[in-house]
Amino acid sequence: MKNVLIINPILYTSETNEIPKVDSIKDTMIYTMCMGFLKLGHRVTLVAAEDYKPCVGEEYPFPVIWMHTVCRRVFLPRCFPYMPDLRKLLKEHEEYDLIIASEMFATWSYTAVRLCPEKTIVWHELAAHNRMLHQIPSKIWYNVIARFMMRKARVIARSKEAQTFISRFVGNVSQEVIDHGVELEKLPRIGSESEESVKSSHTEDFLKSNLCLNSQAEKEWKMIKKENQFAVVSQLIERKQIHRTIAAFADFAMRGNEDYILYLIGQGEEESSLRKAAADRKIESQVRFCGQMTHEQLLPIVAKSKALLVYTKKDNNMVSIVESIAVGTPVVTTSVPYNAEYIRREKLGIVKDLWGAEELDRICEQNEVYVRNCLQYRQKLSNVHCAEMFLHCAQNFDGKAGSGD
Repeated sequence: MKNVLIINPILYTSETNEIPKVDSIKDTMIYTMCMGFLKLGHRVTLVAAEDYKPCVGEEYPFPVIWMHTVCRRVFLPRCFPYMPDLRKLLKEHEEYDLIIASEMFATWSYTAVRLCPEKTIVWHELAAHNRMLHQIPSKIWYNVIARFMMRKARVIARSKEAQTFISRFVGNVSQEVIDHGVELEKLPRIGSESEESVKSSHTEDFLKSNLCLNSQAEKEWKMIKKENQFAVVSQLIERKQIHRTIAAFADFAMRGNEDYILYLIGQGEEESSLRKAAADRKIESQVRFCGQMTHEQLLPIVAKSKALLVYTKKDNNMVSIVESIAVGTPVVTTSVPYNAEYIRREKLGIVKDLWGAEELDRICEQNEVYVRNCLQYRQKLSNVHCAEMFLHCAQNFDGKAGSGD
């Protein structure tokens, strides 16, 4: 049994310096990762910034250490917090076998790498410089602090793009990539074994001859029952470009698809303009604004959808994409999210920067193939699988991807 410490101060994204308060952190990516280690029988402790502590009392099956952040005008809690108590924790507690610190451009990762280099793995997500203050702090950090003061740090990237980026500055980057995981057992199971999907004999023969599914994926595929609907899980903000999604859906609806529904799950300042856009396109009856939902509420909608739609112009790894694939729903997305690389490679959906009605037609026409690919791939997205990969990499670190030149 290993004793694992995960340092991830920023639990969720805040678009402004006013970090919104939440009732629970159990829907966050890092909580799910902690549960993966716990399910494998290991001890796990999470360190997070107290700025993200839920506004109501919440109990967890593992210790969570909420740390105070200081110098908040310089070290903004929403993107670059500084927790001086972390140094004391690492010096006084030597019982941890593995320390996972999120991001290379981070004060906490620097502290962990300097104090516990042989135990620490930096789990890196960014594939470009942080835009804070015109990228100046980020460029100084990577070219000076990372290159010279963290050069021996062991790094595992969360995507191929992040791996390529961080390899420019440090030389000990693993060839493995570990994405965010999901708790598969908590995901909805849509349909039942008695329900028969309408599948043509041609499609059935194609699937049998071209895809080799394990027995569990085969069983799950037979249970899937899709509805004539799409889903968007996103903040309703400008950078998510949901106006483009509505425009593409409107063109798709005009092609004889008036029975399709578009679910917009989330909230934000763009909601009123998005409602107007739907009304202007005369599809207001086909666009459902669902507001903020818990994972338990939104995942059944995603699971019944023909596809998750993503038109973002700025994002890293998107947990909503991982969860969609895990419930057997393919993704239509731009190439912006780092998940796009394996969506294209594994045929888990369609990746195109200016996707439109034609791509929606195609995802519907070939939906069974894409769904089956998702079910085949989903085990690799399990939080338990991700935890196992971390433990394996810690024991057998290759560190050959980076040059640090």
